[in-house]
Amino acid sequence: MSVPVFSVRSLCVAFRRRGALQPVVDGISFDIEAGETIALVGESGSGKSVTALALMGLLPRSLAETRAQSIRLGDREMAHASAAQWQKIRGAQMAMIFQEPASALDPVFTVGSQIMRALQRRDACGKTIARERAVAALAEVGFPDPGEVARRYPHQLSGGMRQLAMIAMAMAVRPRLLVADEPTTALDVTTQALVLEKLEALQRRHGTAVLLVTHDLGVAARCARRAMVMYCGRLVEQGPYAQLYRRPRHPYTRGLIDAVPRLATGGPGHVRGIPGRIPALSAWPQGCHFSDRCERADALCRQQFPPAEEHDGVRVACHHPL
Repeated sequence: MSVPVFSVRSLCVAFRRRGALQPVVDGISFDIEAGETIALVGESGSGKSVTALALMGLLPRSLAETRAQSIRLGDREMAHASAAQWQKIRGAQMAMIFQEPASALDPVFTVGSQIMRALQRRDACGKTIARERAVAALAEVGFPDPGEVARRYPHQLSGGMRQLAMIAMAMAVRPRLLVADEPTTALDVTTQALVLEKLEALQRRHGTAVLLVTHDLGVAARCARRAMVMYCGRLVEQGPYAQLYRRPRHPYTRGLIDAVPRLATGGPGHVRGIPGRIPALSAWPQGCHFSDRCERADALCRQQFPPAEEHDGVRVACHHPL
């Protein structure tokens, strides 16, 4: 049996607030195989981006406590890695695309020089080779004049071009795992399609494992073979995406699908929002965190968080699955 490229067991994150720890992410476990895309989906505020940052070792220890039974990249255990060890792994074997490339890219350096720095840190190559590889990386994501783009500063590029430049930078180092945090946010539909097309092509070419963090179920449907549904820091359902869409077992997953016009099973006329809103960290309900918005909730749901159980190939954490 092949070893997963990336494996996580019981990831927990808590923010430090007024001398106490506030849980934000609780008990996340999953594996990703080479060349596979897994989507982490949920509403804004569900803990998706915090999970992504924790998996990259990017949460400041002064602000958050991150614990896990295991975080493995291939056969390398990272759960108790030091900041220096994480620094060696990031930008070499793991890379991340951020949802705001305008703030993620350094405004005082050209796009090409930023890609060169990433390559030189990974391979210790000279400037000439790094420059050639940076231009090649920009060409690989579809820029017709990659040399010109390499000489530009981030503010001289459109939103879509900046996102493509971020993809070029991340994939130039040939990472084993790519974490893509909302890569199509704030892009128009046409540009979204282009960005996803280039990302998928690079993934197929290099066999990269991708964790796709998104609130857009349409993006997840296009890119991911498997999906994990997160609500208030916990995975409530996970399994093959097609199966989750055809027959969601958790009421929250059903609500997410019914709230999207192009995915709602009854068509645009059957769009239905989820009652209420995702609660603030300090107001998470006891028991199942979705109980205050769920029409199926009873006293048990409000008192005890349900364990994840297997139902027809899908793992769902619900006392009363659909």
